[in-house]
Amino acid sequence: MKFVVRTLVISAAAAIAISTAYAQSAAIAKRKDILKGFGDATKPVAAMLKGEAAYDGAAVQKALATYAAGAKELKGLFPDDSKTGGDTAALPAIWADKAKFEGIFDKLAADSTAAAAAIKDEASLKANFGKVLGNCKACHDDFRAKKS
Repeated sequence: MKFVVRTLVISAAAAIAISTAYAQSAAIAKRKDILKGFGDATKPVAAMLKGEAAYDGAAVQKALATYAAGAKELKGLFPDDSKTGGDTAALPAIWADKAKFEGIFDKLAADSTAAAAAIKDEASLKANFGKVLGNCKACHDDFRAKKS
């Protein structure tokens, strides 16, 4: 009987450890996927801003919608158990100043929504898109490990 109880306890502990590791890696994988989507959405707009591509309102609106939706989802993808692993570039500052960190996502969502309403042509793109990208810079500067 002791063997059975011990086996059940060990199995339960292993299951908890596996599910915790999975939850951690799932959060990291999901946030990396969203952030990669941000980068992919930004590329055509960056080309427009540099004068390397013609203004494409649909691509601009798609990028802004990607940011707004992703920003809302990202807030829940930095639980305390996802500080390490999964080749994350997240800095400990995220958890030390969670309010400031999550505030950037709130601002990104709001600025993206406002820009979507304001941007109608190349001139309004240039006047409004920098504010949106400023949120990305703020997060990268304070909460993302620098690439080596």
